Amino acid sequence: MAWFTLHLLNLLWAMAGTSTQTGNSCSVPSAQQPLVDGIQVLMENSVTSSSFPNPSILIAMNLAGAYGVEAQKLLTYELMASNTADLTTGQLALTIMALTSSCRDPGNRVSILQKQMESWAPSSPNMEASAFYGPSLAILALCQKNSEATLPIAARFAKTLLANSSPFSVDTGAVATLALTCMYNKIPVGSEEAYRTLFGQVLKDIVENISIRIKSNGIIGDIYSTGLAMQALSVTPEQPNKEWNCKKTMDIILDEIKQGKFYNPMAIAQILPSLKSKTYLDVPQVSCSPGHEVQPTLPNDLSSVTTSAPNITVTYTINNQLRGVELLFNVTINVSVKSGSVLLVVLEEAQRKNSMFKFETTMTSWGLMISSINNIAENINHKTYWEFLSGTTPLNEGVADYIPFNHEHITANFTQY
Repeated sequence: MAWFTLHLLNLLWAMAGTSTQTGNSCSVPSAQQPLVDGIQVLMENSVTSSSFPNPSILIAMNLAGAYGVEAQKLLTYELMASNTADLTTGQLALTIMALTSSCRDPGNRVSILQKQMESWAPSSPNMEASAFYGPSLAILALCQKNSEATLPIAARFAKTLLANSSPFSVDTGAVATLALTCMYNKIPVGSEEAYRTLFGQVLKDIVENISIRIKSNGIIGDIYSTGLAMQALSVTPEQPNKEWNCKKTMDIILDEIKQGKFYNPMAIAQILPSLKSKTYLDVPQVSCSPGHEVQPTLPNDLSSVTTSAPNITVTYTINNQLRGVELLFNVTINVSVKSGSVLLVVLEEAQRKNSMFKFETTMTSWGLMISSINNIAENINHKTYWEFLSGTTPLNEGVADYIPFNHEHITANFTQY
């Protein structure tokens, strides 16, 4: 999905406390540690001077203990130099937490974020759950910097969450849990008991909603929302009615890593803290000592597909049937690409064969997103975006990550959320 899916996932977390893990904590068996080291190296190797400066990656590096000191320095420098005016509320919050985790002073970013949240208000009574993602990150970042000044802002935010009736989102719920847990744990002695009651009530509702989305195999929501959900369930003061088996979740995540499901740097950044028994609430406690001397060797399981792979055929359809949008069309093409190629290669080959399949991309912290196809561009004001499907099932990976199989039918459908 375009702007809607990945931009709403573009943001993330933090707090304080010497030990944030509860009885639900679980750890990676020593025999499986090379898998975790391997994806960490993949994530760190994505940091280059030409890449998107992703604060989530820096947070994960610092919580896990960075192997690549130069990558750590480069990313810290780029975030220090980033223009605040170009950032969304969530991105600004993440940047503050990333710099804090690098023991750097975020400067006036904190006061800018506080002003943004003081004037924040929902755009409608039933605002999309995703719209709470960035503000949740903001409450989390502000809580770590000045929890007392954040209390009235957080209380207003919590009441808005309580009143919202939009469909639940695991990612948003997890980040909101981290934010309100931070606030709950930092209510000053002598403050109104109403704060504790309010935060406790909202946390109970959210955590219950997360818990009913725990699947029988341990996945929470989907594999890419599981990392944030693990953080939330391991720190919340309000435990759900349904008991969470952390070990089962850890086992399935390690199995998914072994199968190569975690190779997107942002996906790794979201799961890595839980694999290292950390949460974003640990950000203020990060020790800024030098990183490891030697990078571990990547396991063979994570090696890329060789260039001698055979070709496969993928059927690719672009479709726009939205009334009021010019250029209604439904066009299909068959393209041949190397087995193991990502979907982006299919799009590039289709574009080469037929100009109708021309597309444009936007770089985000989740990687490349498709913002326009056949001159029809997503529009956040109209709530339109390009959704990619395999058959009739929406893809939960981006075009630079999803690997199509032989004879698969991929559709890019211009739609509204």
